[in-house]
Amino acid sequence: MQGTDMLVKLYEVREDPALEARLHAGGVKLKRAMGANIAEITAFVREHFSARWADECLTGILVGGCWIAERGGKVIGFACFDATMKNYFGPTGVLESERNQGIGRALLLRCMMSMREAGYAYAIIGWAGPVEFYNKAVGAIPIESSIPGSYGNMLGM
Repeated sequence: MQGTDMLVKLYEVREDPALEARLHAGGVKLKRAMGANIAEITAFVREHFSARWADECLTGILVGGCWIAERGGKVIGFACFDATMKNYFGPTGVLESERNQGIGRALLLRCMMSMREAGYAYAIIGWAGPVEFYNKAVGAIPIESSIPGSYGNMLGM
């Protein structure tokens, strides 16, 4: 089911303060991305993920819809919303060496809470890869017949 869009009921998503405290104790800081860091953040995304994701991340930063994780002053993960389209979550990624610590889940939750605070009742996770992860983390459910969905209009698709 990779590539399907997923729907999240934002009013049912809950924060996880214990996860954030554990990450913070391990030296991981979650921050809303700032325009002053555009070059550094988009270079990280381009190097470790893709140029297309870096472009989407730039949009996320410009609209205030991007969170980053950093350790020791270096970006180790990112998550965006309202970057591809309004009400969409993604792209998101964590440096391979930093995975399986809960960083991706913490970034996802920060974005979901930000979307709810912005007035959204639902979020769409666009072209979701790890369907099981999103289902477990935020109760996301697949949207039927959503492949390629809104992404079918991109150049090269």
